[in-house]
Amino acid sequence: MRRRLIFAILVMGFSGIVVQILLLREFLVVFSGNELAIGIILANWLILEAFGSLYVGKRVEHIKERIEAFVGLQLFFSLCLPLAVYSTRILKDFIGVIPGEGLGLIPILYSSFLIFAPLSIAHGALFTFCCKLYSLHFVSEGKAIGKVYVHETLGTIFGAFAFTYLFVPYLHSIQIALGVALLNSLLCLLLLGSSLRKSLAGRALAGGSAVFLVLCAYLIIGPKADEIHHLSISQQWRGQEVVHYQNSIYGNITVTQRDEQYSFFSGGIPIITTPVPDITFVEEFVHLPLLFHPEPKKVLVIGGGVGGVIHELLKHPIERVDYTELDPLILKVVQEFPTPLTEAELADPRVNIEYLDGRFFIKKTPHKYDLVLVGISNPSTLQINRLFSKEFFSLVKERLEKGGILVMVLAGSLTYLSEELGDLNACILNTLKGVYPYVRVIPGDFNLFLASISSEVSLINHTLLSQRLNERELEVSLLTPSHIKYKLDSRRVDWFFTSLKGATEKINQDFSPLGMFYSLAYWNSLFSPRMKWLFRWFEQVNLRLLIIPLSIFTLIFLIIYFKGRTIFTKLSIPFAIMASGFAGMIFDLALIYTFQALYGYVFHQIGLLVAAFMVGIAVGSLAMTSLLKRVKRDFASFIGLELAMILFSGALPAIFLLFSPYLDRPAVFSLFRVIFLVLSFFSGLLIGTQFPLANKIYLKRSPDLSGTAGLLYGADLAGGWIGGLLGGVVLLPVLGLVQTCIAVVLLKMTSLLILLVSALLNKELG
Repeated sequence: MRRRLIFAILVMGFSGIVVQILLLREFLVVFSGNELAIGIILANWLILEAFGSLYVGKRVEHIKERIEAFVGLQLFFSLCLPLAVYSTRILKDFIGVIPGEGLGLIPILYSSFLIFAPLSIAHGALFTFCCKLYSLHFVSEGKAIGKVYVHETLGTIFGAFAFTYLFVPYLHSIQIALGVALLNSLLCLLLLGSSLRKSLAGRALAGGSAVFLVLCAYLIIGPKADEIHHLSISQQWRGQEVVHYQNSIYGNITVTQRDEQYSFFSGGIPIITTPVPDITFVEEFVHLPLLFHPEPKKVLVIGGGVGGVIHELLKHPIERVDYTELDPLILKVVQEFPTPLTEAELADPRVNIEYLDGRFFIKKTPHKYDLVLVGISNPSTLQINRLFSKEFFSLVKERLEKGGILVMVLAGSLTYLSEELGDLNACILNTLKGVYPYVRVIPGDFNLFLASISSEVSLINHTLLSQRLNERELEVSLLTPSHIKYKLDSRRVDWFFTSLKGATEKINQDFSPLGMFYSLAYWNSLFSPRMKWLFRWFEQVNLRLLIIPLSIFTLIFLIIYFKGRTIFTKLSIPFAIMASGFAGMIFDLALIYTFQALYGYVFHQIGLLVAAFMVGIAVGSLAMTSLLKRVKRDFASFIGLELAMILFSGALPAIFLLFSPYLDRPAVFSLFRVIFLVLSFFSGLLIGTQFPLANKIYLKRSPDLSGTAGLLYGADLAGGWIGGLLGGVVLLPVLGLVQTCIAVVLLKMTSLLILLVSALLNKELG
């Protein structure tokens, strides 16, 4: 029985992490690559797990047939997993949103909550069951929680590595979901072995498990899993013929076809249309900037070049075009669906294709350019935001020739700039002006930004542009001299800057991605206009606003101390664990967000980052659990761990700020990825070490094992839920990395103060 139960705990951890990462990746496609969804999704998973853990924690003592109940939950979890993947894919169709259309914050919140609910609640309940079963069969109640926590974490580690290196490269999501369901149904049969003769419920569950196991095996081995996969994709992209669907390290690439027209989507966002592009955008984006330059010879295009942009570029006297895509798979897929336009673009000898992240290319290339065109509009994700930050603009500045121009576009309007749209444009404009002395804005349905170290970009008028247009004998459909005069009309420019009065004065940086925040606020105003006030409130968040509720909370605790010391003593440990859960989620999100800001492919690496975090939890839990009997000064050790978290939170941004300027060096570029894993490990180590110690301390005050396990596990998860929502949606995007870590320091100092008062009350420090 011991081996079977340990195997059950390992499978529980394995299944939990695979479900999280699998659905997280699926949600990122549905939510158009919006990384703010990461915090919301993880938060929903944690709060639902907390509910399952706490709810069952109060009732597990009253269940007589515990093995059967455990198996029932495990089987329910297995049944829900493939359904959750399928539900995620058809979500937009279900709520009436067309493919390529975005979702606001509220739909992201409630849809992920509803899809996660059955899985997360069942998974949280399984943890409490395991603690009770482990204590009944093997060890004392004091060590059972720590042992289960360690084994679950080990299963989580195996799951994260298996998902990254075994599942993703060879299996699609439906196959992965069915494989995990098969593993869980096999576990159910193993656990029920001793109950078949004793229990009618056991025999019924065994029959159900066997049927489900055979069904999963049949679907995986035969063609049915592939059929379900393709059916779910067709429903996800209802009304369009999907001709290609593939995941890369950067995200998901989907190609749809209508007649002879191909549309390419990255992370659910339309990026390229061939063979007939958006002529208005392509001609204005290419020809206006190139006409501003007297003799454009060398051009760098970062993203969005194929499918029209390069074709228009080559009409000028260009000698060299370097073209990079943020996701190199995009170009490879484009070549699988060739058109005369794209074939001519990519085959031209003047075009040098680099299958490399554009930002990294700028760091390593020895070339300098007359123009750098960023072909991606709006910093709607962290992956894109890194092409709109102060750090990126500074990198480009070093690669521009004298008189060179950086070109980029943002969403615009010819009639009205909403507050959200104004803040987005103002933020990027402020950032550009902080790097370049001269910035020219050409307003329109999309706003064209030209930044340069040369004053010429500000002095050129429509007459000179029209003259250059005629001299170069450009074959264009839209960009006539009269159209150029219309685009550069000073009244339009004056209207644009008048509309920006009162807009934000903040800038966009790698570690403070306000550009992404304002872009998502604008996005949300289009798709969830009733929630506009929420983003405006988020923008006002600062450290002073956080200090006020923390001070009030501490005061309330001190009042409780004077009114009821027993209650105060019992609350101090759960609050500290909740604060640690919050800190752990912030550490996790900070590492994920920062990795994405610096490298741009967290979609692939998220499994490893989570695995490193879980390895740290496992090592910390295992070490502390084995040392519990030797630890004599429990409370003093617990407070020492609180101080360690405070120091780690303060050191985390300093490490990033120290190394990030040197990422252009290949050795540092590779080393820093290892440092991310080390930091993930160490943050998990702190959380994992504290949890078993907290259980030991709390069990001295309340001997109820199930209640203690449920309470502290639930507190840990509830803290993570708050951290996911606040950290992922508000703190990291608005306050940035440094101030968010300071907020964690303030929270942990609050929990430390409450613990110290409790320690003095109970004389536990000695």
